Amino acid sequence: MPSPPDPPAEQHLSLELQGLVQGVGFRPHVVRLALLHGLRGTVANSSRGVQLELEGSRPALEAFRHSLLTKPPDRARIDQEICRWQPVHTSGAGGVRILEPQTGGNGTAPVSPDLALCHRCLEELRDPTNRRHGYPFISCTDCGPRYSVVEQLPFEREHTSFRHFPLCEQCRSEFSDPSDRRFHAQTISCPACGPALRWDGQPISSAAGIQSAAAALAEGGIVALQGVGGFQLLVDPTNAEAVQRLRRRKGRPHKPLALLASRDWMESHCCSHAGERELWHGPTAPILLLRRSPDQPAGIAAEVAGSSPWLGVMRASSGLQQLLLETCGGVVVATSANRSGEPLCANADADAATLNELADHVLSHTLPVVNRIDDSVQRWAAVGALTLRLGRGLAPVALPHPSSNAGSLGLGAQIKGAVALQTASHRLLSPDLGDLSSVAGAAHHQRTCRDWLQRHGLRLSHLACDQHPGYSASAWAAQLAEREQLPLSAVQHHHAHLLAVMAEHQIQGSALGVAWDGAGQGDDGSLWGGEALAITPDGYRRIAHLRPWPLPGGERAQREPRRAALGLLMEAYGPSWRERLAPLPNLSWRTAFSDNELQVLEQSVWRGLNAPRSSSIGRLFDAVAALLGLAQCCSYEAQAALALEALALEALEQPSETACPLELPLQRRDSSSPWQWNWQPLLEQLLEALAQNTPAPQLALAFHQALAQAIAALARAEGCTDLLLAGGCFQNALLLELSISALKQKGCRALWPQQLPCNDAALPIGQLLAAESVSINRAAPGAESHVPGRRR
Repeated sequence: MPSPPDPPAEQHLSLELQGLVQGVGFRPHVVRLALLHGLRGTVANSSRGVQLELEGSRPALEAFRHSLLTKPPDRARIDQEICRWQPVHTSGAGGVRILEPQTGGNGTAPVSPDLALCHRCLEELRDPTNRRHGYPFISCTDCGPRYSVVEQLPFEREHTSFRHFPLCEQCRSEFSDPSDRRFHAQTISCPACGPALRWDGQPISSAAGIQSAAAALAEGGIVALQGVGGFQLLVDPTNAEAVQRLRRRKGRPHKPLALLASRDWMESHCCSHAGERELWHGPTAPILLLRRSPDQPAGIAAEVAGSSPWLGVMRASSGLQQLLLETCGGVVVATSANRSGEPLCANADADAATLNELADHVLSHTLPVVNRIDDSVQRWAAVGALTLRLGRGLAPVALPHPSSNAGSLGLGAQIKGAVALQTASHRLLSPDLGDLSSVAGAAHHQRTCRDWLQRHGLRLSHLACDQHPGYSASAWAAQLAEREQLPLSAVQHHHAHLLAVMAEHQIQGSALGVAWDGAGQGDDGSLWGGEALAITPDGYRRIAHLRPWPLPGGERAQREPRRAALGLLMEAYGPSWRERLAPLPNLSWRTAFSDNELQVLEQSVWRGLNAPRSSSIGRLFDAVAALLGLAQCCSYEAQAALALEALALEALEQPSETACPLELPLQRRDSSSPWQWNWQPLLEQLLEALAQNTPAPQLALAFHQALAQAIAALARAEGCTDLLLAGGCFQNALLLELSISALKQKGCRALWPQQLPCNDAALPIGQLLAAESVSINRAAPGAESHVPGRRR
């Protein structure tokens, strides 16, 4: 009888994994998978990622490795694997242990974004027999705060603000049991050992706190609720007076307010398709812009979102929000707790003065928010999510990119402040940090920079900022570079926009792209914003731009579309611009200025005083919106453009047989000059159509179509097969989709931001790329050197 074959020789597998592998249930998954394959060994978090030391037969180890790499936990992402095979170290006992974290070295491991309440925790929250029934801080391996509570790396309970809440015996038992879904879940707690609520600064039970807040809202009060990344201001959306009071206190007169809503409310009051519903129910739980349902009454006061066809609706991201929402009937206004233009309030004690001015009552808790972060905002466009604000659930973003440039810092721009940090393995992008124009906003930005460097154990090695010297981030970068004697790259605004798209899509070398936004300082000193650039490894070339025109009043023109329209008319028709409008006696724009205002503004344009020239597509949107009577003065960014998009959608939904073409032709003087999109034919066609009483929705749609065709004309003229699209104008879903379609018809593939925002919050990533191309110069601050996009 033949002897049985020898058992397979055992080996030792040392596996280091980098990427999004901390705070996503990775180590518990490893333990369960290793046990399934009969392996023994250890797994531990490190400052770089996760380190595995496993032993067993080679086939079992290979099968384990294949399964782990191809099917990691849902929220995990493996970016790099370092694998070593060795002889067996020891014939130790079976099983896999989770070791204490390995510390030391630079912290390259990305921090997981906060994860919204999962369906299993929601079931427990509602189950009267469960010990976490009605517990506001319920979480597990699959959900709970991550970035908002982390203090240092690796991601362990003792490195988060949960370190203030030692686990009770029952929670410790769950934490130690591989068969429990809370096995090594770092943010778990329960009523016996977890954080507690406070009502107006005084301790209160969970049930009483929820009831007190609900009663205050029912009485028309404004309640500041401490959410995952900071405070939200809540108010009853059916109470018009309460909503108006909230707007006055916050300094937000017109911008639509977000809603925190139940699934039933969202589905009955909003139109949504399968992709939008999957996004809304997912672990990021963003504020999602959804179309209002035409079949249902709004169920909210007009003061919440005005006449906007969209509602910004999010689901509860925490147990506390869920409990309050259910008590309040399924919907509340939930907007950021800050004065307009200032950072989000996050600490009940430190921010007490501001909270008391904004709210009538404060429902807070004892879990410190370490990293304040606002809610993400997304909409559906081009068969996927389009990020309008990078926040809770989505940020920080980690783009894989091994580099020797660790410590390089991109400081972003002004209105949508952000920070990007290069580690040894990733480019990391912060949440949107808000407007940096205020002292508090600039301080928050600078504090975030320092915190990120400290958390990742990095010394600052290189600075990159926008080339506009008036931005607070640019001014701070110059001061810091001078003081620390660091190299500084000043990067042109639209160059950075397109580089960010290249970073996201991992495009190296050269590319062609269109960057359309509101304004950025151009190399010629004017305000750019309708640009097409040819990107090369060492810089860029401006190959096309919108024909420039003066903006009367300079910065004020960015908030007053009527001024953009006036400058356009004066540039087109000179001193006889009034005569050109004679056939349009009912044009509402004609009454936008007093006679004295017009006289002053005209003189400023003719004399070239405070009337900078601009090639901005954003300002062209403003001018058209003003001429159509949609908006003359705005209280928030892109107000006119949103109104124009909404009007265009009306035409799409109610097609007309009457064609109303508008054209934005692409022209140039000679082959050595950049192309120019000439808006004058479009303006002339628009005025002719208004004289013929063409419905405004048709004109709004024709304008969007003309822009899309103008992009396609450039692709055809340049013979490109791929075209990058970047800049805030592409937050307009209609413009983005029309542009993608027009390019496809010309055989050109569009590439646009999908993981990153397309607005200024992505600029720091592009700035990091620009800095890499000049890092070898190591120029001292103030020295002459070529920097891509720097005006020479």
